Amino acid sequence: MQRIRGALRFFVPFRHFVESCLGRRLPLPSFAVSPPRMPAFAAKGDEDFQSAYRGRSAEIFFANDGPVIYKWPHYFAVYDQLLGPLVGTEVRMLEIGVCKGGSLKLWREFFGPRAVIFGIDIDRRCAAFDGQFASVRIGSQDDSDFLRKVVAEMGGLDVVLDDGSHVASHQRASFNALFPLLSEGGLYIIEDMHTAYWAEYEGGLRKQGTAVEFLKEKIDEMHRHYRNPELNRPESMPEIESVQFFDSIAVVRKRKQLPRFHMPRPSPQ
Repeated sequence: MQRIRGALRFFVPFRHFVESCLGRRLPLPSFAVSPPRMPAFAAKGDEDFQSAYRGRSAEIFFANDGPVIYKWPHYFAVYDQLLGPLVGTEVRMLEIGVCKGGSLKLWREFFGPRAVIFGIDIDRRCAAFDGQFASVRIGSQDDSDFLRKVVAEMGGLDVVLDDGSHVASHQRASFNALFPLLSEGGLYIIEDMHTAYWAEYEGGLRKQGTAVEFLKEKIDEMHRHYRNPELNRPESMPEIESVQFFDSIAVVRKRKQLPRFHMPRPSPQ
């Protein structure tokens, strides 16, 4: 295991160097789907699990007999809580990472036929899923021009679910490109945040640049007007309403904030 970790510490920066020379991302190796630590958490999803996890997304997942879906079942309650109010609407959702196509099927069944659902992936084989349950476009999640084109084709953006490479620099690039394009009240969701602690994904405890540390900085951004009251003006207020952390999921809600005031009620005479 130590040899594997040592090789990964060499491989990741070398891969980034090659990508910078080519001007495009390379497909991640197989440990991106099943990294060395993953078997410790593997389960078959038998009846005991089905009885422990309830709700709309859990029911769709456990009933699936189509394309393979990879999910951690403790995510289901988070999905239902945050995305349940959008069921049956014309929500515009972008999922980063198509894999076997099963997740797009889950979201189609979850949201219903009115939803506009797109998936992106760097693996050209995922183009085979285009038009089955959603639209699929091939490109890199750290290519801002590509992302803007996809959002333009979608006609806007209400929900982003980043289940892509899980590499820290890619997660930051996607957020920086897509969060400004989110609609008012839109949600930016990053899955599998535990990879922020794994070296093979540019991770490490309290390591600068991971999704965990990056979003901690967004909490500071939410409160910047308290550090500098000169920013407590409509044009200077942040566009982040909330940053929520769950086990392995983080959610940022976009909403332009009003200036903050502290006041009594009833008002003094």
